Amino acid sequence: MRRLRWQHQLVATITLLSAGMALAQPYPSKPVRIVVPFAPGGGTDVIARYLAAGLTESVKRQFIVENRAGANAIIGTEVVARSPADGYTLLFVSSPHMVNPSMYAKLPFDTLRDFAPVSMIASSPYFLVTHPSLPVRNVKELIALAKKQPDQILYGSGGSGSSAHLTAELFNQMAGVKLREVPFKGAGPALIGTLTGEISLVFGNALTVKPYIENGRLRALGIASAQRSKSAPDLPTIAEAGVPGFRSDAVLGMLAPARTPRTIIDTLNAESHKVMRLQSSVDTMRNMAVDIALSTPEEFGSLIESEMQRWGKVVRALNLKPL
Repeated sequence: MRRLRWQHQLVATITLLSAGMALAQPYPSKPVRIVVPFAPGGGTDVIARYLAAGLTESVKRQFIVENRAGANAIIGTEVVARSPADGYTLLFVSSPHMVNPSMYAKLPFDTLRDFAPVSMIASSPYFLVTHPSLPVRNVKELIALAKKQPDQILYGSGGSGSSAHLTAELFNQMAGVKLREVPFKGAGPALIGTLTGEISLVFGNALTVKPYIENGRLRALGIASAQRSKSAPDLPTIAEAGVPGFRSDAVLGMLAPARTPRTIIDTLNAESHKVMRLQSSVDTMRNMAVDIALSTPEEFGSLIESEMQRWGKVVRALNLKPL
């Protein structure tokens, strides 16, 4: 009996020591999954993959991007909301994360309470680009043609409530036109639809459309940011090109499940900033017309709340509903 009791105590002690050693291991001690809730090839996916590669090199642990597209980012976002709060499953978000609470009456997660902000990473303006077959060369000509052909010019979006959808509908409202939406399963497929001529135009993320503007496969009419981009200084803003006050930028950043330990949040924040502050990152982002925009976790949390309010007003004003 004594020997049996001693064996049980030995097993318990070994178990406790093993658990203690696991807890003492520095983070990360195994691969980290970054969920991108969009299809591959879109702007959010490209920046997430760049960051993941940089983190892999910096911390010597693999950061793997996993695309979980669908339902305007809701499917992938729910995956992370239900994941363990241990820092090994993260979420890379863009503007739809801030829009969905206004678009959908009920979400399978709470946009604010179920996530811990890590950092804002970048912002990227949308370029209004057209297939070369559309007979317009600037925003004013597009508005004139759209007024002559209401509901006939097709634009692509990543789905109802996506950034491309909201930006185009804001353009419809402010320019007094009616472009017709063709929803795709993500920003990447919408861009392909524009390249093939299946649709006439798209409000595309700067980093994904810029190469096609440069090789002539797409024609840029304007940029949706408040100011001209340093990477395309000759391209006018949509506001100055005919729609005063127009503005739409993509906000990109990283979240973790709620209750992730603050030490892990701080590690991810510091390592992400380290990667994005490298001169190679600055040059790469500038070439893609992306602005690096880093923040504290608290600043990113506040930005998410303010963007939810700003886009909420747009959704309500346009009475937009999920398709």
